[in-house]
Amino acid sequence: MKILVASIILLCVTTANAQLEPVKDGVYNWSELPVNKSEDRESRHILEGVSPHFEYLEIHATTQLPGAKPNKPNSNDDIEECIIVKEGLMKVTNEGKSEIVGPGSVILFMPKEVHTIENVGDTNLTYYIMSYKSKKPMNMERGQINGGSMVFNANHLEFKPSAKGGGIAYFDRPTSMCERFEMHITQLDKKGPSHEPHTHIETEIILLISGNAEMVIDGEIYKGTAGDLFFANSQLLHGVSNADDSPCRYFAFKWN
Repeated sequence: MKILVASIILLCVTTANAQLEPVKDGVYNWSELPVNKSEDRESRHILEGVSPHFEYLEIHATTQLPGAKPNKPNSNDDIEECIIVKEGLMKVTNEGKSEIVGPGSVILFMPKEVHTIENVGDTNLTYYIMSYKSKKPMNMERGQINGGSMVFNANHLEFKPSAKGGGIAYFDRPTSMCERFEMHITQLDKKGPSHEPHTHIETEIILLISGNAEMVIDGEIYKGTAGDLFFANSQLLHGVSNADDSPCRYFAFKWN
């Protein structure tokens, strides 16, 4: 009987994974995302599926209203998470250690570590959650050696000017799920490209913080504004540009 039950569970899990479709390239517009509301929070589903390096990838946004109950402490056995604070003031606690961070801050949660998130401000707290599982075996030792779970407080990071605007480096490191995971912010002060269209092995996301941008992905041009997310799969020709003469700023993050 136990063998039969285990076989049924394995079949259900395998079937569920088989039903996931590849994440589509293009733009995911904030204004078009469906909003699910409860008493003290809102959620917006952005994307879910498989990608060249992940057997599971899901991104959504959560808004905790002022005074919302904090998330119950939880951990993920085989899922890693990247959190990006969009607005508000967040208290993030991981394995009993807490820190308060604001917009632009980023948190990496390794699997198996207990964490929780709380709105400690008097306005809405909105944040993106990227959850992912690698197609290759999880490597907890690699993740821990390269820093483990980490909080990148936007207030402690340096903006470095450039000829086109500037940027902020967040991290470039292996994790338990990624051989390489890199994230930075780019600011473009005037209309025009960040750089020429190019390809690389990593899958890449551009998440707009402010301004207007357009991105060419595999010959298609997509337009976006603050809150929108561009997705470009591995090895596709792509490039991002400021769409007008007002500054635009965006997160760029990629992995393999």
